[in-house]
Amino acid sequence: MDCEVENIKPYNGDEHKSSQIERMFNSIAPAYDVMNFAMTLGLDRCWRRKAVKLLGHAHHVLDIACGTGDMAMELCRGLHPASLTAIDLSDGMLARARQKFSSGKYADIVKFEKCDCSSMPYADASFDTITASFGVRNFENLLECYREMYRVITPGGKLCIIELSEPVNRVVLPLFKFYTRCIIPLTGRIVSSDKRAYSYLPESIAAVPQRSDMIDIIEKAGFRNGVFYPLTFGVCTIYIAEK
Repeated sequence: MDCEVENIKPYNGDEHKSSQIERMFNSIAPAYDVMNFAMTLGLDRCWRRKAVKLLGHAHHVLDIACGTGDMAMELCRGLHPASLTAIDLSDGMLARARQKFSSGKYADIVKFEKCDCSSMPYADASFDTITASFGVRNFENLLECYREMYRVITPGGKLCIIELSEPVNRVVLPLFKFYTRCIIPLTGRIVSSDKRAYSYLPESIAAVPQRSDMIDIIEKAGFRNGVFYPLTFGVCTIYIAEK
């Protein structure tokens, strides 16, 4: 299955999308937390908390595309798992995440690793919960990555995806497009040295499968009982499914 978003890359050239994504996030890692707050007006924290409440409980968690560790922190606070493995392609993002967890009560249960989720080194059925926050837009092959998640999750385990999406409301959509396509790239050029990174963002949001289309791909990978929850006029969507 070829998704439009898989062909949207941060930069020009023939370099694989995953390599470009790694380079982009290494570049913007120092400004990422500031830009993430600015892009979502701080709502990303509410969205993560909502996702954690929907999960309800977890024992062994895998957090994919963990970034600077915000979702890992929310999972620890809300679910108190026995272990949490957080993976990302970017060394720069992982360094920031490790710094956040270098001290404190969660340091002993969280492990950060550099890993491509399309081919993970974990045994079958290693985790009862898998999360990915604002990362699936960046996957080079969406279906392949979901199939790999299906492999490493336990029977009955839960998958939780948080992703930005375009609102369907005809009043909100023009405002959303103006904000993501004009304000965010401008702010990104001011805050970050990578001028292209925050132009890639609205392009990938527009191209990523959304709502029922995303559920279709998740279930094609083997998951079942997929549901989605639109948040904040539909600018963010949470997807939940189980093995």
